[in-house]
Amino acid sequence: MSGTGPPDAGDVDPAAGAPDRAEPDVWVVTAAEVRTARLLVTAQFVLLGLIALLPGGWGWPVPPWLRWLSAAGVLVGVAIMLLAGTALGRGLTAVPIPNQHAELRTGGLYRMVRHPIYTGLLLTSGAFTVGSGSGWRALAFVALLALITAKARWEEERLTRRFAAYPDYAARTPRFVPGWRPRR
Repeated sequence: MSGTGPPDAGDVDPAAGAPDRAEPDVWVVTAAEVRTARLLVTAQFVLLGLIALLPGGWGWPVPPWLRWLSAAGVLVGVAIMLLAGTALGRGLTAVPIPNQHAELRTGGLYRMVRHPIYTGLLLTSGAFTVGSGSGWRALAFVALLALITAKARWEEERLTRRFAAYPDYAARTPRFVPGWRPRR
């Protein structure tokens, strides 16, 4: 789910060229990193499950226009996730560690944000939460937002190790929200 994937015209950072590694076919990941990555993904799915399954009530009224707007947000979020995941091709991973097929992506949706899959996930789950009118789901969404932010930062440390051009890309590209100026 990283900002990496196979090269397509205009989507690979020309300044980065091939992946910046000492040995082109070697990418060392520690067992501790794999455990942490799996824990982050597990926690993400637990929170998504809570958002989907927690009861309504203890919340706010949801007028019909808000239900429609929320449904549109869910659809747009799913479309963003699908487009971003498809753009990664064989570089897409279930964990936030770039795989051996990964290349720095800076085009398409990755030109607008560093983590468009996370953007789509947050839009989908946030829109669902707002449309449900559930305070319990809102609490789970806030926890998901905090987790995804921490997960993205953790992933960015690995992307920085993997790609010398990643810090420059990160400095000019917001993490989740297009147009949001990244913090230095």
